[in-house]
Amino acid sequence: MMSTTANATATLPIDRRRHKRRSTIAQALLAAVLILGSLPALAMTPDVEEAVHHLQKRWAEIHYQLPDNAQAKALEALEQDAEEYLARYPEAAELHIWAGIVRSTEAGAKGGLGALSLVKAARDDLETAIDLDPAALEGSAYTSLGALYYQVPGWPLAFGDDDKAEWHLRQAQKFNPDGIDSLYFWGDYLHQQGRDDEARQVLHQALDAPPRPGRELADRGRREEIQALLDQLP
Repeated sequence: MMSTTANATATLPIDRRRHKRRSTIAQALLAAVLILGSLPALAMTPDVEEAVHHLQKRWAEIHYQLPDNAQAKALEALEQDAEEYLARYPEAAELHIWAGIVRSTEAGAKGGLGALSLVKAARDDLETAIDLDPAALEGSAYTSLGALYYQVPGWPLAFGDDDKAEWHLRQAQKFNPDGIDSLYFWGDYLHQQGRDDEARQVLHQALDAPPRPGRELADRGRREEIQALLDQLP
């Protein structure tokens, strides 16, 4: 004999049964996403960790110590390093993140229409990193991708989109709420949106972010950028 519950389900109209199945599937997918988001990032192998360290260190030297007119060429050479690392370790989300950061910084140094191919390649790198491991480097792919979305032009020139920028930057906050980079770009985005009271609060949080061992130059340079932005706020 069919149970009361089973019979009730069987007599649902077809469209309601489909809706119920879709709801069940959607709930299962949401649960899976929440579980994945709560898992720690996969540990880097020593070789990947060494490659990431090289890209981080050299990027900071170029971005914060070289004169503006020397940065594009130096970043182009660093991009080649990133490409070689990716060829060896294509499944390393951390290297895709840093390839995206290098390319987007190179685009800013070069400027003009020629930079559009670089920012599109950077977007692809960062999306790949999220597909591989969204928690890699404390969600840094979301920070960098969010920054791209509000900094590049919109359609038809490029893919700039403030709504996507905000979504990605909020995701970055979930992974790294106290990080100097996630807070800096969130504060800069808020300033760009005219939300200066919120921006000021976030940027002061960024100044108080904990130091990152081995990234002293990057931290010092970022704090100078944060302070310069605070000085611009009304």
